[in-house]
Order: sequence, then C-alpha cells, then structure tokens
Amino acid sequence: MSGERPKQSGFDPSIPNVARMYDYYLGGKDHFEADRIRADEAIAADPTLVTLIRENRAFLGRAVRYLAAQGIDQFLDVGTGLPTQQSVHQIAHGMNPDARVVYVDYDGQVVAHGRALLADAPGTKMIQGDLRRPREILDHPEVRRLLDFDKPVAVLTVATLHFVPDEDDPQAIMAEFRDALAPGSHLVLTHASADGVPDVVAKVVEVYKKTSAPGTPRTSEQVTNLFGDFELLEPGLVWAPLWRPDHPVGMEEAKRVWFYAGVGRKA
Repeated sequence: MSGERPKQSGFDPSIPNVARMYDYYLGGKDHFEADRIRADEAIAADPTLVTLIRENRAFLGRAVRYLAAQGIDQFLDVGTGLPTQQSVHQIAHGMNPDARVVYVDYDGQVVAHGRALLADAPGTKMIQGDLRRPREILDHPEVRRLLDFDKPVAVLTVATLHFVPDEDDPQAIMAEFRDALAPGSHLVLTHASADGVPDVVAKVVEVYKKTSAPGTPRTSEQVTNLFGDFELLEPGLVWAPLWRPDHPVGMEEAKRVWFYAGVGRKA
C-alpha cells in the first residue's frame, strides 16, 4: 500500500513510513531500516504483496498512457508518495513533453525528498497538502499556476484512499474534487479491497497498524461510490491487472492482486 498518512511531528526514521515502504516494494533505494523491517513483515503476511504493488504501478502506467493518448495533459496526483520508479510525469512526458503534473503529499519529509527528485523535471511540481482538505489543494498557488481547471484534468488517488478512515468521509472528499473539475476530466483510482482475499488482507492490515498510516480496505460498492456520477470507463471497476491489460490475465490470478482499479470520466 502507498499514499496519504496522518500528521507526523518532525522526521523520525524509526517510524515505518508507508511511502518509503512502497519504494522498497518497487525496488527503490529511498527507505530506512524501519521501513524495510515492516515491509518484510507485510510480505511475510502476503507473499504476493510485491506483485500486488507492481501491478498497481503497472495499472498507473496504463491509465496515464491512455489518458495522454486521449489528449489529457494535466495531472494532479494526490497522496503520491515518492515520485520514483516510473511515476506520472515520466509516463506523461513520454507521451507529451508539454504535460503538466502536480504531485501532492502530506508528509513534509516525503515532499522535500520529492522536490529534490523533481528538480530537473519541467512542468512538474510537488506540494505539501492533505487529501482530507481538497479545497486547500485545489486553491494552492502552485496548483493554480500549473493546472487550468477550466480544461480537463486527471486527478489520481492511486493506493491512497484506503489510508483515509471512514470518519474522515472519503466519499465527501472525492465529491469535492469531482465538483471542481471541468467536463472531460478523469478520476484514476486504486483501492485496497475487502472482497477478494479477506484473510490475507486482514493480516496485512495488522502490519500497517504499526506504520505511519493504518489502512481501511473497502468493498466494490464502496469504491465504486467514490466515482460519484463519473462514467466508469470499460472495463469498469476491476482487479488492477484486469484494467486494459497488455497481456491476457486470468481471473484467479488477478483476484490475488487485491486492489480495485478504475478510471472515471466527467461528462
């Protein structure tokens, strides 16, 4: 799992950080011993977890390439973690060098590190912001400088919303983002599932309770509701490997990747 996290006071490398754990799963180098220890515990709970994380990132790549091919050239990636390992700007710029990308993360240390990684990336910015306060993100000067909300924008919340507990009302959060977007905009989303392999998911959730951001898996219906009145593009909300795959994928194989994935479009 990746994504948004509760507020932390200062930098403490002894606290496992979900963004750095995600980087570890992907084979990156931006993590500490505490992150590796907790990530290895999660892998022990679900030996397919690294495959799941890589399938999640593969879905992100397919979705961004699809959107870029449709002419979308503005991307707001909320709860991004560290922008490494084939991130949105790398994929989008491969399709359109003029694409603009804003990354948002809550964690100040992740943002500082991300800004250093993006120092030479044109049309790209990373800001600090809280997914739970959409208006502050949407009105941020750097967001407004790079993105034109009178034109289509793709908002991405990939492996993020399962770190928002029910009491913070993720449906209301996403409604505020959706309402701010022009027709032709898209929402790209993945979310940990409560449906596919519940025993395995429960074990991983227990591990994440000891990190910077516990998780809340949700059902297919709950995740679908996050799209509101956006039209879900074919094939709808599916296990991540089944969203427009580059090669045939069997249902049982896909189900072990217990992340739902979908792309919605505003009419």
